[in-house]
Amino acid sequence: MKSIVEYKDYRAYMADFYEERKRTSAFTWREFAKIAGFTSPSYLKLVCDGKSSLSRTKMNRVAVAMGLVGYEIEYFEAMVNFVNAQKDNVKKVYFDKMMAISAANQVRVIDKDAFGYYDSWKNQVVRELAPMMPGAMPGDMAKVCCQEISALEVRKSLAFLEKAGFLKQVGENVYEQTDKAVAGSKEGLTLAIRMMHREMGRLGIESIDQFGPENRNVTGVTLGVNREGYDEIVKELDACRKKVISIAAKCGKLDQVCRLNLQFFPLTQRVERESEE
Repeated sequence: MKSIVEYKDYRAYMADFYEERKRTSAFTWREFAKIAGFTSPSYLKLVCDGKSSLSRTKMNRVAVAMGLVGYEIEYFEAMVNFVNAQKDNVKKVYFDKMMAISAANQVRVIDKDAFGYYDSWKNQVVRELAPMMPGAMPGDMAKVCCQEISALEVRKSLAFLEKAGFLKQVGENVYEQTDKAVAGSKEGLTLAIRMMHREMGRLGIESIDQFGPENRNVTGVTLGVNREGYDEIVKELDACRKKVISIAAKCGKLDQVCRLNLQFFPLTQRVERESEE
């Protein structure tokens, strides 16, 4: 069975624990519940099936029943709180705690790199900018950024990007992008991307006052649709995004880093219409 720090969903860990015990012994959900001190023989199965959740008062009993000790219990409890949290800012607190526990016990988890990449606009901009400015010092790169960033922050970003494999240094202050994709668990990466979209959305709003219309393109339309129309528009937006990436890939000498935000979202709830006679 994998180390607990390779998990981001406590239900998946519990299910794997159960399957491993069942494979090597006559283990049942009833026995699992009994060891954890629960009267309902099906409670833990309902939790693993996503039909119930572990509470703060119950998660320690389950951790002990699975034989977890030391930092494993701490990690399991942080994982329960991470999955159960409803707000992203709360999720991030527990996600950071999970990463800290992994680091303290010298266990490398790819989510840390993936989350770090999306955690700020700075890493994404520096990754695109560094290959455009061979030989440039961090201070030089900081000066061409439209958003505030210091030379020290650029230096830290370069070090992170190189260590995580997003950039490769091929000469003194000369960098190339690697082909490495950002990969991580579904839970951790989804949270990181949601937070990234919020930050990029904020930068998009600020661009309205920061740049003139000749240097930015901000348009929008409000319209009524049904479910079929919505799905068709989403496909068109996805095709547009892929076309934009294709155009950028064909560019010759690059000289600027830009951001494209595609946003299509509801302004109302769905209106229930009476069927026509």
